[in-house]
Amino acid sequence: MRTTPTVDFAEKRRILQLETLYDLALALHADRPEGELVDELLQRVCTVLDPAAAVAVTRDPIGEPRAVATVGWLGGRPAGRELLADSLWRDLVSEGRPLARRGGLLAGREYRELIATPLAYRGHFLGYLALLDKESRDPADGGRGWSAEDRRFLDSVAALGTVALDSSRQLEDLATQRERLQEENKVLKGRLVEEVDGQRFVAHDPAMRRVLEIVERVAPRQVTLLLRGESGTGKELMAKLTHSLSGRKGSLIAINCAAMPETLLESELFGIEGGVATGVRARRGKFELADHGTLFLDEIGDLDAALQVKLLRALQEREVTHVGGQQAIPVDVRVIGATHRNLEAMVAEGEFREDLYYRLKGVDVELPPLRDRRLDIPHLVRLFIGQFCRREGISPPVVEPDAFNLLLTYDFPGNVRELQNLIEGAVSLAEDSVDATLVRGLLGGTGDGSGEPFDLQAVEQRHIRRILRLVDGNKSAAAKILGINRRTLQRKGF
Repeated sequence: MRTTPTVDFAEKRRILQLETLYDLALALHADRPEGELVDELLQRVCTVLDPAAAVAVTRDPIGEPRAVATVGWLGGRPAGRELLADSLWRDLVSEGRPLARRGGLLAGREYRELIATPLAYRGHFLGYLALLDKESRDPADGGRGWSAEDRRFLDSVAALGTVALDSSRQLEDLATQRERLQEENKVLKGRLVEEVDGQRFVAHDPAMRRVLEIVERVAPRQVTLLLRGESGTGKELMAKLTHSLSGRKGSLIAINCAAMPETLLESELFGIEGGVATGVRARRGKFELADHGTLFLDEIGDLDAALQVKLLRALQEREVTHVGGQQAIPVDVRVIGATHRNLEAMVAEGEFREDLYYRLKGVDVELPPLRDRRLDIPHLVRLFIGQFCRREGISPPVVEPDAFNLLLTYDFPGNVRELQNLIEGAVSLAEDSVDATLVRGLLGGTGDGSGEPFDLQAVEQRHIRRILRLVDGNKSAAAKILGINRRTLQRKGF
C-alpha cells in the first residue's frame, strides 16, 4: 500500500514564499504608477506573512511623501508625513538594514512586535515597509512572533520592490525630459505659431510666448479665463485657441456685450420664451448654444448692472432661465471674458459687481500691445501678406527694408488689427514692392519712424479716419475693426 508523503506547514510556507517572489517579480516588471507598485508590494507581503497591520510609504528626493499603502490600520490611513517623521524611519536610514522592535507606537497604532525594512536602491532611501504583530496560522509556532525567515522574506520583497520603484521613477523622469525637449525643440525650430480655424497666432516675442504658455497650461481646465488688452490685441483669437486646446466637445459661441442694445442682450445670452411679446418666437440663448463648449463674452465690462446679476447667477448655479420663462435649464459652459477696460477701477466706482469680477477672474491674462512685442511684427507682416495674396489671387510684393524699419518703430495704437489692415492696404496699392513712402502715406503722413505720435486724442482721431478710408467709409466695418460699437464711433464725431 502506497502512502502520500506529507508536507509540513513550514515547507508549505517556503513554497508559498518562493511562488510569491516569482509572481511579484513578474507583476513589478510592468510600467505602473508608484502608488500601484506600493500597494502590490504590501498585499503580497501580507498574503504570506499574515501581519495584524502593515504599512508601506515612499518619499521623493526632497523628503516629501509620494505613496502610502496600509492593511489592517484602524482609524483610517496614516499620513505620509507622519510615517516619515517617526523615529522608525530615522533608525532605518541610520542603520541601513531591516529592524525589529518590541512594544511601541507607529503613527498612533500600538504594536507588540514590529519588523521593518528600508526600500533602498543604489544608496538612495525611497521609503520603508513595516509589519505589526504576526497572526500565526501554524499551531506549532506557539505565538513566537516574527521569525528570521519572515524577516528574510520581507527583505527579499523590499529588494524586488526598490528595483521596480527606481525603474518607475526613471521612466517618469524620462517622460518629463522628453516633454521639455519637445518644447525646446519647438522653440529652436521656430514653431512659435499656433493655428486655429485657419487663423494663426504668432508668438516669437517672449512677451507673447509667456501668454501662450499660460493659456496652453489652463486650457484643459474648467477655470474661467479673463482676457485683457487693448483693442486689436487678439483677444477673440486667444479665446478660440483656448477652446481648441480645451478638449470640450461643444462649440465656441462668441457675443460682443457692447455691440447690441441692453434690451436684446439678455435674450441673446439666456434665451426667450415664445409669446412674451407680439411676434416673438422661442429661441435658445448663447449659454444653451455653448453647452459643453465655451462662451466668449467680449467687452464684458460694458454689461449693465441688471445683466451682471443674472450672469453671476448663471455662473454660480450653472443654469439659465429664459426671458419670460420659469424653468431653470442646466448648462455646462466654460466662460471666457474679455475687456479693454479697467475692471478694478470699475469695481471701486461701483460700476461692476465685485463678486462677478472675482467669479470671472479665475485666470487673468494680459495680452501685450503690439508695441510691446515688436519682434513679432516682421512675422505678422509676412503672415498677413501671404493670407491676403492667397485670398486675392495675386503675387506677393517685396517689402523694402526701409518699410520694415518704419513698421518696427511705429507704435500701432490699433495693434495687430491695425497692422493687418495697413498691410492689406499697402499690398493693394503696391506695384512691385512696399516701400517706406507707401507705408508712410497709409499712416497719414505721420509715420516718421520716431514711434512718438502726437497727443492721445489726435492719435485716436487720425487712426479712426485711416480705418474709415480703408473700408471706404463703412462705419459698421470700421467699428468692428476698431473693436467698438457704432454708437461709440458716433460719439467720437464720426
